[in-house]
Amino acid sequence: MLTVALALGSALMYGVSDFIGGLLSRRSSAWAVAIVTQITALVAIGATTLILGGEPTAADLAWGAFAGIGTGSGTAFLYRGLSSGRMGVVAPLSAVGAALLPVAVGVATGERPPLIVWAGIALAFPAIWLITTGGEHAEPDAEEPARTGIPPGTVDGLLAGLGFGLMFSALGQVPDAAGLAPLAAAEAISIPIIIGLAIVFRQPWVPRDRASIGGIVVGGTAAAAAVMFLFATQAGLLTVASVLSSLYPAFTVLLAAIVLHERVHRSQALGLAMAVAAVAMVASG
Repeated sequence: MLTVALALGSALMYGVSDFIGGLLSRRSSAWAVAIVTQITALVAIGATTLILGGEPTAADLAWGAFAGIGTGSGTAFLYRGLSSGRMGVVAPLSAVGAALLPVAVGVATGERPPLIVWAGIALAFPAIWLITTGGEHAEPDAEEPARTGIPPGTVDGLLAGLGFGLMFSALGQVPDAAGLAPLAAAEAISIPIIIGLAIVFRQPWVPRDRASIGGIVVGGTAAAAAVMFLFATQAGLLTVASVLSSLYPAFTVLLAAIVLHERVHRSQALGLAMAVAAVAMVASG
């Protein structure tokens, strides 16, 4: 139950941080928001690391650095996608890769969850997909023009999912004794990754306005999410923690519906209900 509680707490914090980060990215450079977010997360996790201690090995820090590649690329592409597309599409789409890759890694490394947990994991994937695609396949709202082709932000959502999947998989290899130092290493590595990508795409990344500085709030919630995910993997199975944490789009979709009045279509509502059932099945195992 501890793994379930921590993973769901991580999903909640990730969902909130993605929503706020998406709003800020529409008012400023997504890359600048991502930079402030990761710097804030580094400071918060670094300070916590000094308090809690730990004995990380070189291998633990290497896994943390590897996770940082996924953290930086995932955050950058997610915020870029959220700045141009619907939150109810981009955030859930990122969760597909974020869940699939760690499950594959967990099984490959010998994890064997009970049958009911497997059933819950299996149910979570179509739930994520329904939450993702429901709004685009449904009838368009009267005030919105019909759209054709790939929805805005789709590619960024997929790339973000691969990044977060890499992050989840790598952090899942960090043992309890390492403390939070590998996570701090991940945040540190993520910053030059974001800067490098911004330079490649010729995008402004230096924080210059109030909206980008608002990434401080996002960084605090993202740091809490990452810490809870790490503790969840240490308390239980990576396959369980990664899938439950990947339900974060449900919170982003709900916030977008409440605050931005983005429509929640019937298939998305079904996906949310399936997500709740998946959580119950995983928890019961």
